[in-house]
Amino acid sequence: MTGTRQARIEASARATLDKAADENFPVAPFFLPRAWRDDLMAVYGYARLVDDIGDGDLAPGGADARHLGVDPARADDRLLMLDAFETDLRRVFAAAGADPHHPLLRALKPVVRRCSLTLEPFIGLIEANRQDQLVGRYKTYDELVAYCELSANPVGRLVLQITGTASPERVRRSDAVCTALQIVEHLQDVSEDLGRDRIYLPAEDMQRFHVTEEDLAAPTADASVRALIAYEAERARQLLNEGTPLVGSVHGRLRLLLAGFVAGGRAALTAIAAAGHDVLPGPPKATKANLLREVGAVLRRARREG
Repeated sequence: MTGTRQARIEASARATLDKAADENFPVAPFFLPRAWRDDLMAVYGYARLVDDIGDGDLAPGGADARHLGVDPARADDRLLMLDAFETDLRRVFAAAGADPHHPLLRALKPVVRRCSLTLEPFIGLIEANRQDQLVGRYKTYDELVAYCELSANPVGRLVLQITGTASPERVRRSDAVCTALQIVEHLQDVSEDLGRDRIYLPAEDMQRFHVTEEDLAAPTADASVRALIAYEAERARQLLNEGTPLVGSVHGRLRLLLAGFVAGGRAALTAIAAAGHDVLPGPPKATKANLLREVGAVLRRARREG
């Protein structure tokens, strides 16, 4: 491999990891032990890359495709790329044989070994992105929640596995938080998702609020769209409330990390409300000050409940 090609590949992987700064929640904040930060970033790199494949947002140049053994000319075939990515993922978990080819998967392999991570959550994230290529509409809220079971909940479960704190009750609370965060992201990205011919607002709710797909394509939201967004936002808030006791069930720096996850969702919901639930001009973003306030509120609740 030439030095130029190696540099290009490393730049592609770095571009994926750099997207952590744009998330609603802290991915691997400075206050965590270095080992946790490294492990969480390895998992984030995996999750971000599989989403970028599914969304067609890979870095230019074709480095990701080449590493997965796909002709860069076919890198826009998302199902092909996801299949190749799963093949490389399975090398991470294989007892013997070749190491994974993609640098982000090579970085993941020691984390999997050290933390005894299981294959299932990683496969779930790939399946969610396969579903995105085939399903662009959801009839019911339950269907959307089932999608979040694949697209979001595995991340929380991996965080618990990495930190050695997984238990059935914590997993249940984590699932509620992660599903809420996914719904909040969908609410922020209605216009962007529609541009990809995807709608993550349940069709039954759109009908109830008399909202059409044409309404979602408008520059700004009318009263019906705002009412629908407010309704879905309240559902997300209830899920966050259900999951918040997770924060009080752990201690130390992990408590602060999980408080950041919950607070990120709450702050995003506050930003959506502050925009009058008009998400169509662009995703309402939380301010740093509001995020910090929400972190404080979540931690205070955790101390009371603890």
